[in-house]
Amino acid sequence: MNFHPVRLGIISALREEQTGLIEIMQDVVTTTRGMRDYVSGRLWGIECVCVLSRIGKVAAAATTATLIEKFGVSHILFTGVAGAADSRLRVGDIVVARQLVQHDMNAEPLFPRYEIPLTGLSHFYSDQILSKQLLNAAEEFIRTDFHSAIADYDKQRFRLLQPLVYEGLIASGDEFIAHDEQLRKITDRLQDVLAVEMEGAAVAQVCFEFGIPFAIVRTISDSANEDSPVDFVQFLEKIAAHYAYSIVKRFIALHQSERALT
Repeated sequence: MNFHPVRLGIISALREEQTGLIEIMQDVVTTTRGMRDYVSGRLWGIECVCVLSRIGKVAAAATTATLIEKFGVSHILFTGVAGAADSRLRVGDIVVARQLVQHDMNAEPLFPRYEIPLTGLSHFYSDQILSKQLLNAAEEFIRTDFHSAIADYDKQRFRLLQPLVYEGLIASGDEFIAHDEQLRKITDRLQDVLAVEMEGAAVAQVCFEFGIPFAIVRTISDSANEDSPVDFVQFLEKIAAHYAYSIVKRFIALHQSERALT
């Protein structure tokens, strides 16, 4: 069987979310475009381009389009953190997106609420094969790597017991959700939403329009309310960075063994 060459675009919103990946990349070439550094090279045998999108839907969409048009990526993976929108989720849990919606999109009465004008869609589905790989990678990380990857002090500090992995709906919007009232406005209408963040659905829309398979994984950093951890930067550095590194490594290893990114 013939397999198409893979060039994986890896996007994160913040520097801490890609800690370690660029440092071990081989044959590195850095290109600055649109105020972003696109770092090309090889990660565990795969051609990759790593980039920080910055925060928000416009930033994420611009970065995604550039990865596709200027750097010729064939698949896109987004890693980052999110707030929990479902009461079952705890800090340290992982959510792999099955589908994504822009919770602040409302072009009524011209189009139904949440529908992206001229697409006929409100929810964008991630690639099933990539998402299954990502789900397996996250589950294997929790089962095998979690206890050694995260220091005991940090487990206690952020009250991480035995994290769980979920798959489902993620909602994105240009608003940091930090209060119960904000969250209720979203979950009252989108009752199946698991997590809220600020980039994923924009990445999903661009990938849909360009026909690029994508997958998105989020580490739960807070409860999207007043009880959120105070030291967000420390969570990024001590927890989320280790999650992202290990999950990406296992995700790529699945390609190497199963040749599933085709």
